[in-house]
This record gives sequence, C-alpha cells and structure tokens, in this order.
Amino acid sequence: MLNKEAIQRWMTGFRLWFMGDNLQLLGRMASWQVRSQKKISSLPDVEFRVNSQWGDDGIIDWLIERAGIPLAAQSFVEFGVDTYRQSNTRFLLQNRNWRGLIMDGSPAMATGVSQDNLAWKYDLTVRPAFITRENINSLISSAGFRGEIGLLSIDLDGNDYWVWEAIDAVSPIIYVCEYNAVFGDVYPISTPYNDSFIRTQAHPSNLYFGASIKALCSLAIKKGYRFVGTNSAGNNAFFIREDYAKQFVDDAIQHIQTKPSLFRESRDASGKLNYIGGPERLKHIAALPVVNVETGETIKLGNLARAYSKEWLETMVGTGTD
Repeated sequence: MLNKEAIQRWMTGFRLWFMGDNLQLLGRMASWQVRSQKKISSLPDVEFRVNSQWGDDGIIDWLIERAGIPLAAQSFVEFGVDTYRQSNTRFLLQNRNWRGLIMDGSPAMATGVSQDNLAWKYDLTVRPAFITRENINSLISSAGFRGEIGLLSIDLDGNDYWVWEAIDAVSPIIYVCEYNAVFGDVYPISTPYNDSFIRTQAHPSNLYFGASIKALCSLAIKKGYRFVGTNSAGNNAFFIREDYAKQFVDDAIQHIQTKPSLFRESRDASGKLNYIGGPERLKHIAALPVVNVETGETIKLGNLARAYSKEWLETMVGTGTD
C-alpha cells in the first residue's frame, strides 16, 4: 500500500508530465505561428515561452527558421542550465530534436534530466562542470562538439564575456548570452575575470555579475557576429554569425533594439528579495570594480560618469529624467 509521501511523489510526477505535454503542444502551435513571420519590427515580436525564463524560446525558434541552418549544424551547446527545466535550449531539443550538450556546476542538472526522461529520448550530452575560460574548449570538444553548430547559449552569471572570448572549439551560427543591464548600455564593461567567480558570493545583492550589453556587442564584432537585438525582459542578447546575418537580417528585422531590465531581483544581506529597481540598483554595487574590455582599464562602477543612455533611463523611470 502506498504511503502519503509516495502518493505525493506520484501526483507531482503526473502533474509535471501532464503540464509538460500540454506546454509542448502550445509551444508547437506558437512555433508554427512564429515561423510564418518573414519580417518583424524587433525580436520581442516573436517571443513565447515554454521552457525559457522569458520569451527566448520564440526568438530562438524564429532566428533558426530565418537563418536556414543546415542539417549538419543542427546541434547546440548551452551552459548555466541548473536543473535544465528552465533553459534556452530545452524547447529546441524537444521541438526540433537537435543534438545538444549542456553543462552546469550543479549536481541538480543530471538529476533533472534523468527524472524528466530526456537522457534516453534525445541525443543530449550532460557534463557536470564548473566552467572557466581555461577549460571551456576542452569540455566542449571532449563531449564531441567541434566546428560549426547551430546555437551556443551562455548564462554563467559571472565570467560570460571572458568565456565567450576564449571559445574556439565551436563556431555557432546563433549566439545567445545573458547581459547585466544594471551595468548600463553606455560602457563596454565586465566584472574582472576570476576563475572561481560565484555570483551569490561576489556581492549579497546578486547584482554584480557578467557584462554590459555594449561589452558583448564589442566582442561580437571581433568574433564576426552581428547583434540583432535583445529580449523584452532586458537580460538576453542575440547575435548571428555574419555570413548568415547578411543573408536575412537587414530585410527581416526592422529595428535592432536593446532593452534595460525592469525586474527586481536584488537581495538584502540576509538573502531576501528587497525589490530595488531601476538606476537605484547600480548604487548598491558602486564600490565594486569593472573592466573596460576595450581599453583594459579597471574602474569602480560608481566612478562611471553616466552608465545609462537617455532611452534606457526613460524606460526605467519615465520621461523628464535628467
């Protein structure tokens, strides 16, 4: 006879299965709608969410359709996935059946993949690892991923800029990377490289991590990529390798836009959400250093003359901002 705990586990599993199947069906329907759009105003026009944190599933699906990625390149690499239940590639895996590699330092990743029966249903390689710029290429290549791939997604909450700079084992057609909108859109800055960087330990606010959107755009140009916009949430940036971008981007996307973030995820010293938003967030990490990735200069965030453009300020706090 089943005990109470066993029944609860069964019910939880059933709900996840039922909701998962229905979400996939709704996602497929959204995907068919998105694929039919030949021209859009900007990337948020095609957003929808199945497994991504925000609307990135829709953006990725649309970019893949427009880019016309060849069969041989229909594979992805994503790292910073936690349990993989919320990620940028899970819907891609299940909807388009691409081959993939996921990596994360958390042991919850392998457990989540196993519990959700993804390991045997799909060609998904799972590699637990704490990622640095020193080990990233060997991690990717030793898992059997080399050369051209369809998509690379990075969400490390820390050394994102430095790791992307180091990657040469694969050449993704589409690249997605988290940016830190708290750093603003004026300066090409990143947290200094630290091979043991952990966001939750770097500062109690959880606001000190990663790189600005301008830093990622600067690196993209050096690596041969074109920036095509951000999601509406203001945390993920999208890039297309130039040989593909020149085939469709100018005709398909009318406005290439960047968005500031409006979500309020800052925390107090005890780890509780304190809901600080807008430009006020930058004041809480003003004493911490960042590196200008173009000049190599290290400067404290509080010493930056003005981190936000007029457009970003107006989005965050309204018009009439000085």
